[in-house]
Order: sequence, then C-alpha cells, then structure tokens
Amino acid sequence: MKTLYVSDLDGTLLQPNVTLSKRTKTILNELIKQGMLFSVATARTIASVKPILQGLAVPMPIILMNGVCIYDLAKQKYIKVEEFNEKSKDILLSIIKEHHLQGFAYSVKEDILSTYYEDISAKPLHDFYQERVNKYKKRFTKVDDFSLLKTVPLIYFSLMDKKENLEQVYQILKDIPDLGCTFYKDNYTADIWYLEIFNNRASKYHALQYLRGYCGLDRIVCFGDNRNDIPMFEASDVKIAVSNAFPELKEKADIIAGSNREDGVALWLKRNYPI
Repeated sequence: MKTLYVSDLDGTLLQPNVTLSKRTKTILNELIKQGMLFSVATARTIASVKPILQGLAVPMPIILMNGVCIYDLAKQKYIKVEEFNEKSKDILLSIIKEHHLQGFAYSVKEDILSTYYEDISAKPLHDFYQERVNKYKKRFTKVDDFSLLKTVPLIYFSLMDKKENLEQVYQILKDIPDLGCTFYKDNYTADIWYLEIFNNRASKYHALQYLRGYCGLDRIVCFGDNRNDIPMFEASDVKIAVSNAFPELKEKADIIAGSNREDGVALWLKRNYPI
C-alpha cells in the first residue's frame, strides 16, 4: 500500500524557535531511507520552507501556502499553482481597500515567487517582514496600493490583525464564489490572527487530493495543530493532532501524538511506521 505521511510545519513539526530539531531530522531521514514517503503542507512560501527543510531529504512534492502551490524540491519548480480569476481578484482588492486591511500579496510567474505589501508599520507585519528578510533573505516589493496589482497573476493574500478586526471580513469572504479563505491564530504572537485568501480550488484538501492522483497514493496520514489543518484532515485517511493542537482539531483527530516541543511527529513515526 502506497502511503504518504504529510505534516504541517509551524506548531507541528517545527520547534517553537521555528527550526527542525536534530532528533526530528535524524529520525525522518532514517525512515525516508527505509522508503517512507514524506512531505509537508504549510502556509509558508518556498522562500522560508527551503532553509527550514535544509538537511531533510524530502522525497515527495510539498504543499505550500495552504494548498495554493505544490512544489517539487528536487526539480526546484512548481507542479501546480492556483491563481485568482479576474472577477474574484477585483472583488477581493475592493474589500481589502474598503476595510483598510494590511498584509502581503503573492504572485508566481515562471517559477519565481514575488511578495508585495502596502504598509508594514504595524508591529506584527513589520516583525513578519523583518524575520523573513533577515533569516531567509526573502525579497519583498512595496506598492502604493494593492489595486496596482490587477494585472499581476496573484495567487494569495495573507492579512494579519487582531481577531475582531478580521472576523467580519472573513464572514464576508467565505460566502463569495471562487474565493477560499482560512482564519486562524498565529502560533507565535499573542492576539494576532491570520486571514488568508486564495482561489477556492486551492486548499490543503485540494492539494492532497491532487497528490493522491499525481503520485498514485492509496492512503494519506497527516499531522497538524491548527485550524488551517482542518482541510488536510478532511483529505486524509488517518488524522493525527499533536498534543499542543487547538481543541477544534483534536476533536477531529483519530490519534493524538506528542507535542511539537517533544518531537511528537517524528517520535510517533519512529514507533509506528509503517502503519
């Protein structure tokens, strides 16, 4: 039986300091040598995922930006990218402007990722920007207004704010045809939430269903911790939450593994692979 084991990164596979522990790398690399098919599914882009996964021999395509992109690390190219259509992009840009929301817009063209912002004066936005510039050498482009990106092949928006400032917009967006969104708390910053918006054909659910056919998979076993992992759970045959996961995700899990601080995913796999 061809089984894919796929893990979320932040809050699940990664330590609180946003790294893979030496123990996790050692265990996973050994299991991969034994033939385990392993991948990751994350809200992150390839710019930060590549450095994070350095030293881990991931043999399968990886899921990025909550399912908007599927990327082949060996070939260093995107297998699949879902763009906004023109109508939904116009609606989204209008709503962002009307509600004075701030965050980052993403585009992929010819396998090159571009990231845009209007204003990062708010501390959470500036911290997000600064970490990715300093730690991952990621490039950002400032624009005076997101509306200037109408002709750009946009694929994703990541908005950051307090829950109460984003929840109303989330309720509006989730009922708009052709748009998908996920709304969840940041793993690292108190009181900050993410509202991430994408084509409704893009999600961890759709990406895993695509990989099921693309790779000829019989079964998918997944690991997660947050609300944005619910679609991944819905696409998987075995659903495993780490012990530090949100209660909402734990309720949907078949199994509870150890916490991310304790290398819960890797140790569970070491004890149970193959299942």
